[in-house]
Amino acid sequence: MRAQLTTETAVLFNSFEYLLLFLPLVVCLYWALAGWNPRIAAVALVVASLFFYGYWSLRFIPILLFSVTVNFAAARWLVASRHTGSEARRRAVLFGGLAFNVGLLGYFKYADFFLANIGTALGREFPALHLALPLGISFFTFQKIAFLVDCYKRKVASANLLDYGLFVTFFPQLIAGPIVHHAEVMPQFAAVRHTGPNFENIARGLFLISVGLFKKVLLADSLAVFADLGHHSYGDLTFFSAWVTTLAYTFQLYFDFSGYIDMALGSALMFNIELPANFRSPYRAVSIQEFWRRWHITLGRFLRDYVFIPLGGSRGALPATLLNLFVTFLVGGLWHGASWLFVLWGSLHGAAMVVHRLWTATEYRMPRWAGWALTFTFVSLTWIPFRATSWDGVKAIVAALSGVNGIVLPARLEPMLHGLAGPFGFGKWLTPFDNLLSGEAVLTLAISAVIAFGFPNSMDLAARRAHGWGRLAACCALFVASYVFMGRPSSFLYWQF
Repeated sequence: MRAQLTTETAVLFNSFEYLLLFLPLVVCLYWALAGWNPRIAAVALVVASLFFYGYWSLRFIPILLFSVTVNFAAARWLVASRHTGSEARRRAVLFGGLAFNVGLLGYFKYADFFLANIGTALGREFPALHLALPLGISFFTFQKIAFLVDCYKRKVASANLLDYGLFVTFFPQLIAGPIVHHAEVMPQFAAVRHTGPNFENIARGLFLISVGLFKKVLLADSLAVFADLGHHSYGDLTFFSAWVTTLAYTFQLYFDFSGYIDMALGSALMFNIELPANFRSPYRAVSIQEFWRRWHITLGRFLRDYVFIPLGGSRGALPATLLNLFVTFLVGGLWHGASWLFVLWGSLHGAAMVVHRLWTATEYRMPRWAGWALTFTFVSLTWIPFRATSWDGVKAIVAALSGVNGIVLPARLEPMLHGLAGPFGFGKWLTPFDNLLSGEAVLTLAISAVIAFGFPNSMDLAARRAHGWGRLAACCALFVASYVFMGRPSSFLYWQF
């Protein structure tokens, strides 16, 4: 099953409440308090982050706080015992902490999935629990796991509850990442208390927020109309409408998630906090390995450091390395959701990484353009099970993409191309899906492709030294362009993970 979130009451990054009320008020309050008492300012930021989280549902705040408390207690003990504690006891505390985190995540996210599959295997039916998924639990669980492991490995010299609480709950990255490493942000939180607002960071932050907002409300939400139409009515798709559906979701997911990350990084910059980049123009990758070095970078880093390497990484023989690669991506697929479709998606990417590793071991190389075309096509096709809600949907869309359901053109073209319908086998003219093959759909896809393939990525743009008035003009233009569409209710796709 897939997690279903109700976000009507959430403080969405793309809402007026967030952009005009919450973020400006918290930024002003934080810097006002920081000039008086830095620790009080940090406490206020934790409280604001909990308000941000609890505005969606108050019932999950106790779960978050309980998890933070248990993890901090384990981390604090591991840090205190790094020179004197026995390895057996330290290992027991680590495994206990890991079991707690995985158990909590598994209970809320995978309980019904396991009950259904165990029931199928035993020929019985267990009643589903229908648990609501706490917002962001997959993301902050990974952060806490990484921190515990690093404490066990003696990579953390000290830990206090305030810094740890801020590390976990900091609202720009609490819900959907990036998945940050303690070494990246904890020193920043400590140092920022002794500084004042940095207006260059504020300017860069506003620019990233405006770019992310543009990606979300103008591109991702517009593409969602076509992706949702195709996936909800997959039985009626034919060749062209299936490809529009597939490409619409390919670009929707990218602009939705990268737009969220842009706004998260921009919001953090308001507090002089640099969060790690999460996207580097991934659809320009010329291999599946390069794609994963550009797409959801912090998730790939976590899977490498805390799954692939502990499994043995590349230290063993080639078959063991290939198995470790495949298992790592299998875990990555299951992390996204409790569904065999996510397992399929992870398995496909794991298999692709195995093939890539075998290919690079040979002397053969393909032209860069061919590598790009193969990678982009593979990634686009594997987004089908990632988005679909049933196996029937996957099979129907794949069949339509291959032309099994016929090649059908929009009804509005019939007067111009009527004579070609018979000789070229276009068959009947499609009326219900005219909007999937409309000029608006094609234009939106074209604009999305130009931006994804041809424009510098937002992190590079934000890093450039620009004249203040030029950057301000760009921000204003993007905000104005986005303003008209901000009234449409829409949450971010990765909130469900």
